[in-house]
Amino acid sequence: MSACAYRRRARTFAHACGDDGSILLLTIGYAVLALVAVMVCVDATSMYLAQKRLDSLADAAALAGSDGFTLAGGAAGGPTADLTDADVQAQAGALVADAGTGAELVSAAALDGISARVTVATTWHPPIITLLVPGGVALESTATSRSGLH
Repeated sequence: MSACAYRRRARTFAHACGDDGSILLLTIGYAVLALVAVMVCVDATSMYLAQKRLDSLADAAALAGSDGFTLAGGAAGGPTADLTDADVQAQAGALVADAGTGAELVSAAALDGISARVTVATTWHPPIITLLVPGGVALESTATSRSGLH
């Protein structure tokens, strides 16, 4: 049997079995799969960026909190920084409130009198709602900053 006859017979068999249009279904299926993958990637990227913004806010709030010290001492050793929980809470709370990101200050404390630890939290909502990504995810970030004066 020649190659031409074999191709003709295979083509006739394919038409007899009703394979017309099966490529269209595969194409639609792959297009839907690709669209879902793109939507999940967009949501994952959005959540990653929201966490990075929250990390930056926590860093800034901890830095502001550690700069809220009062000077103490001054006799023999020179001035030293005296940092209290109330100072850290006031400075970090003001910065988080002014940021306008919807984040809230969870905790702010002076660890050892010269370091401030701040925790901020928010809820992330996906920009594209899918069945594979939850509706709201709680994000939290903690940062520590040390005062320049020891």
